[in-house]
Amino acid sequence: MLRTQLDDALKGSLKAKDQLATSTLRLILAALKDRDIAARGKGGGDTVSEDEILEMLQKMVRQREDSIEMYKKGGRDDLVEREGQEIEVIKRFLPQPLDDASAEAAVKEVIAELEAGSIKDMNVPITIRTSPIRTSRMIQLSVISRRPAPIACGI
Repeated sequence: MLRTQLDDALKGSLKAKDQLATSTLRLILAALKDRDIAARGKGGGDTVSEDEILEMLQKMVRQREDSIEMYKKGGRDDLVEREGQEIEVIKRFLPQPLDDASAEAAVKEVIAELEAGSIKDMNVPITIRTSPIRTSRMIQLSVISRRPAPIACGI
């Protein structure tokens, strides 16, 4: 489904002659093809899963955010703007992040599922990164990390 959305978006950006979106979508699709080739080499099937595509897109956003930080330090406002625009294109394909209350509820659900009951179990909820949250929206881990440790762990 996400692959189809990416392909359709590329076709649309080509028709609209949106150079920024076209180049960003081509980068995304090239990275996706690289991952597909790597998955075939590992015997993991012909293509990567939707979750892996989302993970790849999130990584691309983080890379661009890091680049923006570096460009700001270097005084390259033109590149800061371009990276910001690329982030907006990529974010079109990412689910909307959960708000603080919903994220906290999802974290508590995972904590209950993992039976983390004391401060000693604080590292157990880190598996939230790999645990399938029963939602189609993202949890911003920064929401969790802003909380004091016992609250972040639901303890």
